[in-house]
Amino acid sequence: MSKIIIVSNRLPLNIKIENDHLTIEPSVGGLATGMRSVHEAYESKWIGWTGLAEENLNSELRKKVNVAVEKEDCIAVDLSNEDVDLYYYGFSNKTIWPLFHYFTEFAEFKKEHWDAYCKVNQKFADVITKNCEKGDTIWIHDYQLLLLPQMIKDKCPDVSIGFFLHIPFPSYEVFRILPWRNELIEGMLGADLIGFHTYDYERHFFSSVRRLLGYEINFNKINIHNRIVKADSFPMGIDYDKFHNAALEHHSKSIRDKSDIQQQLDKHILNTPDIKLILSIDRLDYTKGIAKRLHAFEYFLEKYPEFQGKASLVMLAVPSRANVDQYQKMKSEIDELVGRMNGKFSTINWSPIWYFYRSFPFDNLIDLYTSCEIALLTPIRDGMNLVAKEFVASKVDKKGVLILSEMAGAVKEMSEALLINPQNYEQIADTLKKAIQMPEEEQIERNTIMQNRLQRYNIDRWASDFLNSLNKVLEDKAKYIAKEMSAAIVKKIQTAYNKAEKRIFFLDYDGTLVGFKDKPIDASPDKDLYGILDKLASNPKNEVVLISGRDKETFTQWFGNKNYTLIVEHGVWIKTPKDDWKLIEQMKIDWKENIKPIFEFYVDRTPGSFIEEKNYSFVWHYRKADPELGAIRANELKYDLSGLISNHNLEILEGNKVIEIKNSGINKGRAAMHKINNLHYDFIFGVGDDWTDEYLFHDLPAKAYTIRVGLKNTLAKYNVNEVKDVRGLLAKLSQ
Repeated sequence: MSKIIIVSNRLPLNIKIENDHLTIEPSVGGLATGMRSVHEAYESKWIGWTGLAEENLNSELRKKVNVAVEKEDCIAVDLSNEDVDLYYYGFSNKTIWPLFHYFTEFAEFKKEHWDAYCKVNQKFADVITKNCEKGDTIWIHDYQLLLLPQMIKDKCPDVSIGFFLHIPFPSYEVFRILPWRNELIEGMLGADLIGFHTYDYERHFFSSVRRLLGYEINFNKINIHNRIVKADSFPMGIDYDKFHNAALEHHSKSIRDKSDIQQQLDKHILNTPDIKLILSIDRLDYTKGIAKRLHAFEYFLEKYPEFQGKASLVMLAVPSRANVDQYQKMKSEIDELVGRMNGKFSTINWSPIWYFYRSFPFDNLIDLYTSCEIALLTPIRDGMNLVAKEFVASKVDKKGVLILSEMAGAVKEMSEALLINPQNYEQIADTLKKAIQMPEEEQIERNTIMQNRLQRYNIDRWASDFLNSLNKVLEDKAKYIAKEMSAAIVKKIQTAYNKAEKRIFFLDYDGTLVGFKDKPIDASPDKDLYGILDKLASNPKNEVVLISGRDKETFTQWFGNKNYTLIVEHGVWIKTPKDDWKLIEQMKIDWKENIKPIFEFYVDRTPGSFIEEKNYSFVWHYRKADPELGAIRANELKYDLSGLISNHNLEILEGNKVIEIKNSGINKGRAAMHKINNLHYDFIFGVGDDWTDEYLFHDLPAKAYTIRVGLKNTLAKYNVNEVKDVRGLLAKLSQ
């Protein structure tokens, strides 16, 4: 039976060993908490590191750990202290983490860190491949394992792989700084589905894929040789009911049942009823903007002194990566800031900042969420920020105000919060004043909308949407596989070919018989192609037709003396071996003088692009242009042309990095039918690679063998992966 394998850097377990005694508790945290419901709901295994270095475990302890881990449906990956130091604290957190969060000044690029990252990703791959079977679903999480999808796909092509990045994906201009940028992208593209929190991260990823690897992207699907990879945004939710119900239970507790922290909070609120508690919860990380938040709060107290003694910042900083230099320096900076501000503003009965440098258990988090009326969350860059969602979910009376940085991924779903730029102290101060003075009716209105949204799109919905989308990718893949050219189909075509007495081949050129080049003239036929076509055409039962968008001058130069029929400009001209070029249909060209200036305008605006003028069409090529700019200009050109085509009976063809405008109604299908009209062929073969060839596949008789190059939706009966597959099939038939 197929199963789900969840993979993350750490297992969702806290494992401690004291005097050879083993204790295991569930981890608390975004990923561990979020995926626990998936782990419990499905037939699943969770693979990750235990948190214990292999040098610290003798054989007896290792056996105990493995047994304990297996009871939790988990499988351990063994890592050494050196692995953790170089792969986790090194490449993961000194290279990827700062770079992906735009802190380029903190990023280190050390080869020993990169080598360790590759080594540990391979360790994970080895454990996974030992424990997965055909049909399994593997869901990999986060930036520590960016290479892992492709490593698994290489060994286990029959498993479905999902990958989710829980941090931002940076813009191309930042990502390109990384020396190993191509390797990371290629590693991610081993997945069948890649998930991000927001569309912005997804867009940045597509930009890097286009610019670095040059893969074609249609909507949110990436065409990679014989595979299609989908990328999409799935904003991670929370266990809404858990937080909301815990808050309800919290309000019903007697004084005796309340925690020490809650009793202290109640006492403080009772003694100072006008106090406004402003909550701040983060891991101690430079991406969270904690120091800037303190400076902004100081500015608020100075700008609005009437709130001194009436507003306190309750700041919980959870320890994180304490052995990384930047974090140690940041801890010292924050300690000094808190001490200075408390010394500057405190009175006998009031301190502006309550500072906790530790993690709190779940119940104490609920104490803080329910007791604080305002949450101030100001990350400089954050993949999502689940604290914002947890705070709103805990407001059972719907009273409270969320102030949220517009740099957090959560802002896309929580626009009803008060949004701020974390660098703008003036704005933060004014927003704090607005939050403190906000009428309850407005608070209830804003929180009602956010709670309804968070309740609908909770953690279970997030997980099910991702898995359903992964299944949809596999369903689409199955459609392509159903059309994939198998050995049995090749044999079937060979048998039909051998029986036939009169055969005709319609062969597209670019992308079908030869690969694409930056300049069309560079894609001239090679010796092997001439050999295949000549041998095919030498059989008296065969007629070879090259049917292309190329101009007749180029095809005359390449094939004018060959025993092939040539159809060019998508069906405008035809030349048989014994005759000169003829127009298939008469067409006007008076429109060209009006269209040419538009094309020239786009050449001037798009470096690397150029115009190809044919007898009855114009083509704008942008293969050598910047991929992002080229795609934008292509859409603009199509829009500008769309207003002209109806007046001149023209149509726009969009090929592979080309935009062509030509007379309407002329296409490859119509030209092919002109060629076979009233003639009987008992074997008809058609092959092409783009949507201009779909006319050919549509118009050829049902008995024809039609093939499209590449995994795309097509009217053709079969798919092959690339040019060499077409050549291989034609070579077999010619023999």
